[in-house]
Amino acid sequence: MDFALSEEQQAVFDMAREFGAERIAPHAAEWEEAGTIPKSLLAEAGALGMGGIYVREDVGGSGLTRLDAALIFEGLAMACPSVAAFISIHNMCGWMIDSFGSEELRQRVLPGMCRFEGYTSYCLTEPGSGSDAAALRTRAERTNEGWRVSGTKAFISGGGYADHYLVMTRTGGPGPKGISALLIENGAEGLSFGAPEKKMGWRAQPTAQVQMDDCLVPFENLIGTEGEGFRYAMAGLDGGRLNIAASALGAAQTALDRALAYSRERQAFGRPIGDFQSLQFRLADMETELQAARVFLRQAAWKLDNRAPDATKHCAMAKRLVTDTAFRVANDALQIHGGYGYLADYGIEKIVRDLRVHQILEGTNEIMRLITARALMAEVA
Repeated sequence: MDFALSEEQQAVFDMAREFGAERIAPHAAEWEEAGTIPKSLLAEAGALGMGGIYVREDVGGSGLTRLDAALIFEGLAMACPSVAAFISIHNMCGWMIDSFGSEELRQRVLPGMCRFEGYTSYCLTEPGSGSDAAALRTRAERTNEGWRVSGTKAFISGGGYADHYLVMTRTGGPGPKGISALLIENGAEGLSFGAPEKKMGWRAQPTAQVQMDDCLVPFENLIGTEGEGFRYAMAGLDGGRLNIAASALGAAQTALDRALAYSRERQAFGRPIGDFQSLQFRLADMETELQAARVFLRQAAWKLDNRAPDATKHCAMAKRLVTDTAFRVANDALQIHGGYGYLADYGIEKIVRDLRVHQILEGTNEIMRLITARALMAEVA
């Protein structure tokens, strides 16, 4: 068992970290203030292969692994977790189309997505169905012209910004087997958006409700088989949870690095605060917990790459463990900074605000525990 990264994996991580340091970090505060991410940045990421990280190469994807993706999002998030997570959502959508879409849809849509010529949003959550995703009420009716979709999606990253919306909608009866996945293009008849949401964190990401009022969607924009959309959505979330965890990990590492530097510089009672044993113990715990979270995350990614039978359970466990750990480490880093940690100039409070949502989205951490417990019970049945 070799825990070391290969030369190729190290190069992938270094590429993402350097891109984040040079092209994201200097502008993160500005983009947070503006409430949007320039599409020119996404095009730059696309030129480096980050628009279709684990999409097949025949349509312009990078054909990388889930472990590679975890390394990329950890590296990007060291600059800004909001931007890293935003890029990860587009990649999850690309994987779903590549894995389940028709060949015609793959060839038509994915080359542009892989170049990041446009952004694709993932639309599952609704005002009345969050954790109970299978209870969604958005409905698509088959007509002579195509699908007519009506409903509202909530908390959509890229709402009003994206070029495509991957929408889970009901085409059949109640429950998960009545759900299908449709790709809706921006500008479609009947597609509109709510006002930008005012959020605690992830402020650089434009977020809004996506509203469909008898929205017309071509038949050929059905992803895969009618009635299989919920299964596709859950499969996409296995990898999505790893990406969100990796983004939290990268940001928490930055918070720890800044806390360590501050502990060497800040003087109290005539010496650096890092000389005090109580603070040394806290830093040691932060480092230990992050390292443990990193190993667990990479093991989960390896399991997903190798289609291990317990991959879904490990993705859920990793998402819960890593995001809880990352938030705790970031919060401890703020405490180490004292009052200065509360100021925007030091960058710590932004990390704390951004990482709080990682414990909620892609399935709350309570749902991650439920997935884990059910898998355990099934193993002993």
